[in-house]
Amino acid sequence: MKTKKILVVDDNQDDLMFTTKAFRKLNFNEELMVANDGVEALEYLFGNNGNSGCAPEGLPSLVLLDLKMPKINGLDVLRKIRAVEKTKHGPVVMFTSSNEEQDIIASRKLGANKFIQKPLNIYDFNKIIAQIIHCFNLQPNSTNVDI
Repeated sequence: MKTKKILVVDDNQDDLMFTTKAFRKLNFNEELMVANDGVEALEYLFGNNGNSGCAPEGLPSLVLLDLKMPKINGLDVLRKIRAVEKTKHGPVVMFTSSNEEQDIIASRKLGANKFIQKPLNIYDFNKIIAQIIHCFNLQPNSTNVDI
């Protein structure tokens, strides 16, 4: 069985900690990769200056992408993901503190699969990460649920 990878892109260290702890608490035993900003995410996916990057078989099964980041924001990362053949069909969840209507609309127009506002406490982080794992079939025997 192919290893499922998740790329978590977030510049907020507390949110990264909550997110990665939630995946571990839910026994997500697949590969969890972290990018601290949009630049790191694009370098992982496409390499420096768009050269190389990870091979198609190394692409994540899901990108969990923050919206408001320095250097390159989440919308620009999403735009690049959807513009490149090897990544344009991969699932991307915008996972952000924003609940602004324009951010939701822009994310959907650019092809985000889901837009989820980050919760305020660890219990809700665990609940939402569990729903994401099931929704995108990221563990054996998981079933689809709407989030």
